[in-house]
Amino acid sequence: MKLEGSCRCGAVKFSLNSPTPVPFMLCYCTICRKSDGGGGYAINLGGDADTLTVEGREAVATWRAPLGEPDESGEPRLGSSHRHFCKHCGTALWAEDPDWPELVHPFASAIDTPLPTPPERVHIMLDFKAPWVKVPSGPGEVHFARYPDESLEDWHRRHGLLDE
Repeated sequence: MKLEGSCRCGAVKFSLNSPTPVPFMLCYCTICRKSDGGGGYAINLGGDADTLTVEGREAVATWRAPLGEPDESGEPRLGSSHRHFCKHCGTALWAEDPDWPELVHPFASAIDTPLPTPPERVHIMLDFKAPWVKVPSGPGEVHFARYPDESLEDWHRRHGLLDE
């Protein structure tokens, strides 16, 4: 599925192909919820990195999250994921990781293309959720304290939603 997205101020527009466009996985880790999670979580989609096109790249800035304690030299230990955002309005756009160079993960909140409705929602990293967040439970709501074993692609495949 072709996804088109943009920032709030319009300085950045992007598009990419996504075999995994269903916004089902809600991440409550401190990095996601503080950098993109107005509701206490962020939703990442999956996309093919070599199809990403960006208009307004000069307005895109990148941030890497510090992880835990500094190293022996006092420098912060940084996560490998690079989070891209608009340096004018702050909109979170996409994340990518050099460990998986073929993938890019646009934030569902930046996507302008109508997205499919998920048949279930998977809530992950609940060990780190903000105390004020009430996580829905019941049919169609699946919970994980940390990361599940199932990937975005595997979830889409299991539900017959992989857009190959």
